[in-house]
Amino acid sequence: MKEAVEKIKNVLTSHDAEIVNEENWGLRKLAYPINKKSTGFYQLIEFKANPTIVDILETQFRRDERFIRFLTFRQDKFAAEYAIKRRNLKSSTATDESKASKNRDFMVTEEFEKKED
Repeated sequence: MKEAVEKIKNVLTSHDAEIVNEENWGLRKLAYPINKKSTGFYQLIEFKANPTIVDILETQFRRDERFIRFLTFRQDKFAAEYAIKRRNLKSSTATDESKASKNRDFMVTEEFEKKED
């Protein structure tokens, strides 16, 4: 899977596309069976590029049998704003969780020290 994703990213970068965001959603159940398969790996790649690259990209998707389904779409201004907010929220949540885990570690250590006394 990683090799297939790298291939697509190479196609994008070779045609002067800027990869804005990339998310690996992992193994998920498909909504309906496709080619007798019920699960698949999902990958999201958000990029900025010349619209002519879409045809090249979709040709690569069709030629590679590792891709079961693909969806390429252009974001309108509202979807782009939502994507930016979502990325910012996701990054702030990750930092909050790391701070919370540090606080929990400190609290556990503190409780352990209280028990020793």
